[in-house]
Amino acid sequence: MTRRVIEIESLADFDARIGKARRLNGWFVQSVDLTERADVLLKVDPRGAVFLGCEFIPTVEHHLRRSGALLFPRLPDLPFDPYRSRLYDASELYGPGDYAASLDAAVYAWHHTQPAGSLAADLGTTLHDHAITDALDDVTSDLDRHTIVGIMGGHAVPRGDETYRAASQLGASLTVAGRIVLTGGGPGAMEAANLGAYLSPWPGSLDDALLIMTPVPTYRPSVDAWAQSAFQVVARWPISGAGRSLSIPTWFYGHEPTNIFATEIAKYFSNALREDTLLNRCRGGVVFLPGQAGTVQEIFQAVTENFYAADSSLVTPLVLIGRDYWTNVYPAWPLLQRLGAGRPMGELIYCVDDVKEAIDLLTG
Repeated sequence: MTRRVIEIESLADFDARIGKARRLNGWFVQSVDLTERADVLLKVDPRGAVFLGCEFIPTVEHHLRRSGALLFPRLPDLPFDPYRSRLYDASELYGPGDYAASLDAAVYAWHHTQPAGSLAADLGTTLHDHAITDALDDVTSDLDRHTIVGIMGGHAVPRGDETYRAASQLGASLTVAGRIVLTGGGPGAMEAANLGAYLSPWPGSLDDALLIMTPVPTYRPSVDAWAQSAFQVVARWPISGAGRSLSIPTWFYGHEPTNIFATEIAKYFSNALREDTLLNRCRGGVVFLPGQAGTVQEIFQAVTENFYAADSSLVTPLVLIGRDYWTNVYPAWPLLQRLGAGRPMGELIYCVDDVKEAIDLLTG
């Protein structure tokens, strides 16, 4: 018989359930401050419960351990919560001050100063990435994965560039069509796609937003100036009315700041896990705008799964935008055609010249 699993991720959820409980067998309580719940915890049978990074008074902690609960302690000296129960958003990652003092910068600096093979660091980052995957599952549980469309492209595309505008228009049109845009969460084409999705409830707003942002075309030399211009857009078009989109960035490329326009941000330490998670979520298709090594890697990572698919129902549509670019500059398209010949994926890979063609293929 399978044990019932109950996930508790907030104090409110704990309070709603504990009054009806006599035994906590199967409970997984994640990163909740329970220092003021000693009275109820001392009255229930905690055998079989798991507490991840929770806080207790010493009497309760002793009781739980002695009575058969499993307690995973908070890990020392980490600038992040490895047991967090929710995704990030831009306000948490950036904070109110300069980027150098932000959570995003602090975590990146910590990650890149850890000695190779550090057990404490490896444990903390692995627990964190598992928690992020769990939180991502929670926020997408109500979605049909065939409505999630990935938009990939170069991180170096400057604001105001034609490719940036095209990515913004693509993000907006897909969101209006009922799709959920998912990007790698970085700057360039990824920021543009999240921006388009964000602004989709306000037709005609993109031009005004670009007037605000284009004077700071990239995050170099100043992440603060780049981010502040984006926050000006958010101040004018508040997130409470924005179009939903997701992003999955990584601290592996932490020198590239996370763009602020995704409404839900699943930031990982492991880039390999991040890439796999990113592509596997996009059952509604993946669009590849011009990019370089990272985008090429994503193309062929996605193609590998499609290549071995048993039938077309398991194939994710792939759309490359820019015939000349993907034929001559980085000739991925001829190789994709060769790989797709005679296989189920062959009918679901495309190379087009403009955004409208891509939208029609994915929403028609």
